[in-house]
Amino acid sequence: MRIIGQFNRGFIVCQYEQDLFIVDQHASDEKNRFEYFLSNHQFTSQPLVAPQQLQLTALQEQILDEYMDVFKKNGFAFSSDEEAPMGQRYCLVASPMSEGKIFGSSDVIEMLFVLAENPSRNCRPSGLRDALASRACRSAIMIGKDLDKQQMSRILSNMSKMDHPWQCPHGRPTMRHLFHLGRLGQLD
Repeated sequence: MRIIGQFNRGFIVCQYEQDLFIVDQHASDEKNRFEYFLSNHQFTSQPLVAPQQLQLTALQEQILDEYMDVFKKNGFAFSSDEEAPMGQRYCLVASPMSEGKIFGSSDVIEMLFVLAENPSRNCRPSGLRDALASRACRSAIMIGKDLDKQQMSRILSNMSKMDHPWQCPHGRPTMRHLFHLGRLGQLD
């Protein structure tokens, strides 16, 4: 993309072939930071004084078995008892702590529902996603900041490397198509 310039100290106007786009500098930088925080976040795992017995369905136990690595990556630890009745085979023995929040069995259940609907090795508790989205927003380039060409170029380059660049974690679009330059001759 070729940078045309900054508009209203909040948007980058750029051209790709015959199309003009406008990029929200804050939403784009926020999304880049959010994806970085999400992929590089490390939990502190807190052993529980009293393990919590989980009441799971057979499907939830199967999902927990299949995605145990995802739960470990998120700081959860479990003990299992293969002799216990179906649905009562797992106890939560350690929970993650992050961003001032302690996660627990309700977060395990939530993640199991998410994994049942949308299997992914990158699943994170929604409370963590919310906290990281807030941190990304507060640390991102703000609307009203003048950017030089190098800063604008970095924002566009980062967008091209994102997994899901189209909106910030709060739902704000990062870019919009403005105009196809081929239509200039059609305007009278």
